[in-house]
Amino acid sequence: MPIERVRPEILTFTPYVPGLSIDEIKAKYGLSTVIKLASNENPLGASPVVQQALARAVGQVFRYPQNHSPRLCQAIAQAMGVPAEAIVCGNGSDEIIDLLLRVVARPGQDNVVCYEHSFSMYGMMSRMCGVEYREVPRGEDYRLPLESLAEAVDRNTALVFVTSPDNPTGLAAKAEELMVLSGILPAGALLVVDEAYMDFTWPPEEYSMLNVLGELGNVVVLRTFSKAYGLAGLRLGYGVMPAWLAEHLRRARPPFTVNLLAEEAGVAALGDDAFYSATLEVVFTGRERLLKRLPELDCTVWPSQANFVMFRPPLAAGVVCEELLKRGIIVRHLKSFGLPGHIRVNVGTGPETEAFLKSLEEILHA
Repeated sequence: MPIERVRPEILTFTPYVPGLSIDEIKAKYGLSTVIKLASNENPLGASPVVQQALARAVGQVFRYPQNHSPRLCQAIAQAMGVPAEAIVCGNGSDEIIDLLLRVVARPGQDNVVCYEHSFSMYGMMSRMCGVEYREVPRGEDYRLPLESLAEAVDRNTALVFVTSPDNPTGLAAKAEELMVLSGILPAGALLVVDEAYMDFTWPPEEYSMLNVLGELGNVVVLRTFSKAYGLAGLRLGYGVMPAWLAEHLRRARPPFTVNLLAEEAGVAALGDDAFYSATLEVVFTGRERLLKRLPELDCTVWPSQANFVMFRPPLAAGVVCEELLKRGIIVRHLKSFGLPGHIRVNVGTGPETEAFLKSLEEILHA
């Protein structure tokens, strides 16, 4: 196809480049075991209850799922204490981001505001929809710049994105701070709070906007099943928003984007309190271990309310990541976030976290 047929803004896109797979790393470095601590996945895998639900449902995959996932919406409503009509489920929370942009933001007129070193999907999807994407600098020590976001909006701002807890820093904004931001946005602008890592905050009632959503008319909360519930491979997320907006998203979306197995897994995951509690115990314990041990290895560490920790090693981050790979440990070099001197490591099982710390100590003290 002639390049003239491609929209000009698309020509500047660079494709998302994932890291090497576990099998590729095994082959490249001659390893028998690889520990992956790069993608913020659940260290315990998927719940046995979910696996049983999937096994029971697999014979029905020739059937279409029920559109808009009403069973799952009801299960989320019950678990989270929000109205079912305010929930839109999607093929990952990425789909909800895309739908919000398509439904709310006018191409060529509106803008979207976020801050630098953030989740790349906000900017990529904005540009894909022909909407101006604005970034403001982070605050001192990478804090979330809520004041700067408020100053950057104008009457054509459609959406303001805040990730809390933030990726890649792990920093989080209090709900009361975000309520203030929502209150000073111009009429018509929506505050979208991406709470992908909210399960790992403590105490959660101080951070989650779900608790105050009913008081606000201009806030959307995004959640995912990829992290605490261990369903990253099934691509399942949802948004909670004013009912009028949820209705418009349902009207605009293609049918059946949440597949039958994903819905069954989501319903089962919400009912498995034991697995959820075990996940939080592993994450909280491992996070405290990382936050204590990394400074002892002369690394600069940021406080985290997520299931990962961001740190800056005393050696070049790229070199450290490569040396860890040679030892069979995958972490995330944050060069793609615009932070080439930093590394993000998610909490693994106890033995995985200890293996990472042992290998890092060998590298830094070599």
